[in-house]
Amino acid sequence: MVRILQESPLTQDARRLIRASDAEMRSAFPPEECFTLSPEELDNPQSHFFVARQEGAPLGCVAMVARPDYAEVKRLLVLPEARGMGLGRRLMQHLENQARELGLARVCLETGPALAAAMQLYRSLGYVPCAPFGGYPDIPTNLFMDKRLT
Repeated sequence: MVRILQESPLTQDARRLIRASDAEMRSAFPPEECFTLSPEELDNPQSHFFVARQEGAPLGCVAMVARPDYAEVKRLLVLPEARGMGLGRRLMQHLENQARELGLARVCLETGPALAAAMQLYRSLGYVPCAPFGGYPDIPTNLFMDKRLT
C-alpha cells in the first residue's frame, strides 16, 4: 500500500528524492533555466513536502509552496522504478487537497515542453496554460499552467 505523508525536506530520503529531481531537471534544461528549490529553501512554514512511500521505501515526492493567493507546485518526481503506478497523479491530488485545506483556490506550476510526461499528467488533471507568475522569466523553455480548485 502506498501512503503519502508530509515530511521534512531535510531528511536523507527527501534529499535523495530532491537530488534525483535535480538530475532530471538538468538533463532537460540548461542550469540557468532550472528553477528549483533546495531542501533548505523548502524547509519553511509556507512549504509542504510530501513523500509517497511503499513499505517504508520512498517512491516519489512533490512540494507545495503556499503563496498569498495560490499554491505553487515544485519538485514533482516519481522514481523510475515506481513509474506507471499512478503516483504522479496521486501526489498531485494530495497536493491539491492540501491547498484546498489551506483555503487556496488556485494551483500554479512552471514546467516545460521537455517534460512531456509531466505536461500530459497536468493536462489530464485539468491544468491549463496561464500567464507567467511568480517572477519566472517568460522564455521558450517555460510553460506556465494553473488549475482552479473551486
